[in-house]
Amino acid sequence: MTDRYAVIGNPVAHSKSPLIHTKFAQQTGEDVSYTAILATRQSFAVAVSDFITQGGKGMNVTVPFKEQAWKSLTTDLRPRAAAARAVNTLTFENGKIIGDNTDGAGLLRDIEINLKFPVAGRRVLLMGAGGAARGILPELLRRRPASLHIANRDINRARDLKDGFHASENLEVAEYPDLSGVQFELIINATSSSLNDELPPLPKGIFAAGALAYDLMYGKGLTPFLRFGQTQGAVKLADGLGMLVEQAAESFLIWRGVRPDTHPVIAMLKGEE
Repeated sequence: MTDRYAVIGNPVAHSKSPLIHTKFAQQTGEDVSYTAILATRQSFAVAVSDFITQGGKGMNVTVPFKEQAWKSLTTDLRPRAAAARAVNTLTFENGKIIGDNTDGAGLLRDIEINLKFPVAGRRVLLMGAGGAARGILPELLRRRPASLHIANRDINRARDLKDGFHASENLEVAEYPDLSGVQFELIINATSSSLNDELPPLPKGIFAAGALAYDLMYGKGLTPFLRFGQTQGAVKLADGLGMLVEQAAESFLIWRGVRPDTHPVIAMLKGEE
């Protein structure tokens, strides 16, 4: 009997997750189907409940529901999701809704394994303070960077994010003008600016020698942030396609107990761009 999974979000029609998980299932021989479900903030919980009633085994949660799933939906929270205060992977098991977060693991696998860019000892700037930033911050801190700054247009949201990790001495919050004269070896764009074809107000000269510019958004061509990094001396540029596939593989592992090979799926998706 085919096991059912889905991604839920708004918007969600553009999602590559159904294709990715279909490829994973073909590769591993797992009998699964995977679809996309559109919901609103008001209908989110009902949509998840309906999917469970229909026999669904698990879901990926994407924008804008990751924090909502953490706050009000899960009955059992895994440590990664508890630390991130955001959920992107749900497992339905024995009447429980188990919440996990694979975003950080997916990002770090893409950066450190696929891009061969170790984070330990690096100066890191994370832009954004929403669900995406929450999901990746715990994994970044575990790598023990030399420093990690959070920049956000709403400085209070950045401060709130930092407060959740008060035990970390090398975690700082900054407004964009404060970054003038500071350089980073890894800058991650976890804001929604690229969706609107906009660039966060980064000062010039912010990329250190040999730096990596990483945008969680993906699509055809370079985002405004990646174009800026290219002109400012970033040696490596990457969009979020690799992270998307790697976090999906981590979810697949949680659900099916087998980790698929991500490299052919990443190569396939990059060929479509």
